[in-house]
Amino acid sequence: MAHFRLSRQDGVDSALGLASALAQKYAAPLMAVGGGILVAVLLLLSGSAEAVLLALLSLLAVGGAFLLFGLWTGALQMGERVAVDDVTRAGLEGLADGIQISTADGDTLYRNPALQQMLARRTGGITTLEEVFAQEADSARAYFRLNRAVELGEAREEEFYLRAGLANTAGGRWLRVSVRPLDGAAPADRAQPPLAARALWHVVDITRERSREIETVSSLEATISFYDALPQGLFAVRPDGRIAHLNATLVQWLGLKAEPGRSFVLSDILPADGVSLVRAMSRAAPGKSARLDLDLLREDGSTFQAQLICRGNGPRGMTSVLVLDRSTEPQRRGQNAFSDEARLARQTETAPFGIATVASDGQIITSNPAFMRMFAVEGKALPARIADLTFGDEEAASVLDRALARAASGRTGTAPVEITFGAKREHTRRLYIYPLGAGGQGPAKGPQGAILYALDVSEQKALELKFAQSHKMEAVGQLAGGVAHDFNNVLTAIIGFSDLLLQTHRPTDRAYGDIMNIKNSANRAAGLVSQLLAFSRRQTLHPQVMELGEALTDLAPLINRSLGETIELKIQPGRDLWYVKADKSQLTQVVINLAVNARDAMPSGGSLTIRTKNITERESLKLSGLGVAAAEYVLIEVEDTGVGIPQDIIGKIFEPFFTTKDVGKGTGLGLSTVYGIVKQTGGYIFAESTLGKGTTFRVYLPRHVVTEAELAKLREGPKKETTRDLTGTGRVLLVEDEDAVRNFAARALSRQGYEVLEAVSGMEALEVMEREEGRIDLVVSDVIMPEMDGPTMLKEMRKTRPDLKIIFVSGYSDDAFKKSLDENEVYSFLPKPFTLPQIAAKVKEQLGR
Repeated sequence: MAHFRLSRQDGVDSALGLASALAQKYAAPLMAVGGGILVAVLLLLSGSAEAVLLALLSLLAVGGAFLLFGLWTGALQMGERVAVDDVTRAGLEGLADGIQISTADGDTLYRNPALQQMLARRTGGITTLEEVFAQEADSARAYFRLNRAVELGEAREEEFYLRAGLANTAGGRWLRVSVRPLDGAAPADRAQPPLAARALWHVVDITRERSREIETVSSLEATISFYDALPQGLFAVRPDGRIAHLNATLVQWLGLKAEPGRSFVLSDILPADGVSLVRAMSRAAPGKSARLDLDLLREDGSTFQAQLICRGNGPRGMTSVLVLDRSTEPQRRGQNAFSDEARLARQTETAPFGIATVASDGQIITSNPAFMRMFAVEGKALPARIADLTFGDEEAASVLDRALARAASGRTGTAPVEITFGAKREHTRRLYIYPLGAGGQGPAKGPQGAILYALDVSEQKALELKFAQSHKMEAVGQLAGGVAHDFNNVLTAIIGFSDLLLQTHRPTDRAYGDIMNIKNSANRAAGLVSQLLAFSRRQTLHPQVMELGEALTDLAPLINRSLGETIELKIQPGRDLWYVKADKSQLTQVVINLAVNARDAMPSGGSLTIRTKNITERESLKLSGLGVAAAEYVLIEVEDTGVGIPQDIIGKIFEPFFTTKDVGKGTGLGLSTVYGIVKQTGGYIFAESTLGKGTTFRVYLPRHVVTEAELAKLREGPKKETTRDLTGTGRVLLVEDEDAVRNFAARALSRQGYEVLEAVSGMEALEVMEREEGRIDLVVSDVIMPEMDGPTMLKEMRKTRPDLKIIFVSGYSDDAFKKSLDENEVYSFLPKPFTLPQIAAKVKEQLGR
């Protein structure tokens, strides 16, 4: 008999086809016979003779049909049996895997020869799957789960080990048993269970597969045991810096505690410089080895002198590192560990600057770890020649070659060479080149080389740029402050005389509108001057204790109006924010200016997010590179989704009058004002931007520790302003060198009922005081005047009138002259430009104090 060897899937598909064919055998004959019997019964129930005769004829026809059907089905069964045997031989019997078709009740309908051989008893006969699996607890539980799946009409697979094995094998066996329902229509024979309740069992002997896995694991364990037994250390590093394996020797050398679940990264066993060097070298030259003399870190924090031989496999590959104990090297060479040669080698290896020796032809002979770290660039091999140090900069390479030639010839006095490289040219190295060897005549004559010392001056260069920028900003600020001071004097006169004119005109007069236009224009100019003073950090601030979360919540409606409908505002206040002490109106201007700047960067709409959070002193240490002093701060973060700021201009955005907007669309003072206010408050501001993604401004304001009195004042809330009577009496000495300002102030105070005495300088004011024998109730004085300034004048007046009341007026803030006064000096301050009501109110306030 011929047998066909089919694949496992072909056999399973043949079994499914056989089961499906059985479902359609007898459906049509049974339907015809059932219809004849139904007609005969209906005729008998009618009771007529004709009906009875027809019923008998119908029953006779049904009997004949049954007889013919029996003969027909018998013939079909014989033919079908032959067909089933053919399918089984061709499909299932050729499989090496066991196949069984059974009912949900466990009755076996079919087993292929492979399964029969698996289930054959050694004493003869065939056992069942249930009997085989019931031998052991694990297999019995697996068989239960499989049967449960049959009952639920689900598919399931189990793997387990039979220690007793099977009848035709010796030793234990691994089996994979799966079961799945057979889909199809119900069979014509009602005695047979429906095909939906039948299941196909698939039994596979996977002992050989499992044996190969065990052999592989055993081989791997043997390899690991071999590595662990090596007298050298060994570890493997993944591309992300995680250590995949440490051998036992290295674990012992470093005293690492291999706790369950603990994993290691490079920074656990290497200092920061070593980590960057190993990672750069592993990526720089795939497939090549490189040696490094580095100190590893022990668990207790001490160092372990080692030589690392690194072999990388590219950016995505694993890096293998062999570790040699370098502490025993002097003994191997027969040297004393404290000999001059050993100490010199140790000093070279641990030096924080790069040291290398170069042959006269430019070949790098030796280099210490610091030198290799300085010139290790990802994606490039370590420099092998001196020309490689310039990374393609031909001009620098030419300078370096000339310097090497001079040093190799034994001449000194070579100027240091600076090399700048990197994607953003952010790395700068300074090379000092000196002759190596005796040079000249005698036994030492021959090819000479040079010794290179490399310094990383990247941070120094960055600081120089920052200092230059800061110096530039300071110079511009001084200029802006000086201009603003002079403008304030002019604006004080314009605004003051406008107030005087308005008092003499009714709103219905034609001139009244012109005067108002003059005053409004002067006030706009005063706003610009205020921005200049803010940038130069010379404006007058009125700091108060506040909580930023509440302040931003109050500002939200105003910010929304500034942004428009196409920009979404998100305010995310931090929890338990610390208090800050700042001028509320100026801080409002900071946030509004940043919001408006963000709006202009999002012409097509977007989102603006304002966040606040506390910054601990430990977190502030991470900002030391930006020049931030270690302290506690409250952070305001303003982030937009705009077009971003190019890197070449982001360093200029805080300069006054610098703008990228079209003419007439901006003064260029918005961000410079923000910068000045933040700096004058004692904080810091930084910008970070990515083109196409947006910009983030971060404002760090120093934390203010509130007192009990300040807390009580915060709970009281702001006091309501009431209309005040600004008239009064008293003798006021007005000291001002600007005629227009002095004339306006004198007329304003005289109208309020005060007797005003005038002086154009501090010296003249002392003369007036002496002439009036000290009968002065209040002095209103400018700060900066010729001959004698205001603070010096006050010190002289205090000698005769220690209780004298004084108001200083200035275009600068009082911080500009406070240091010139005595420590406990009591005074009041009125910033320029001021209006008639403001000077009148300040004078009445001081006289009533």
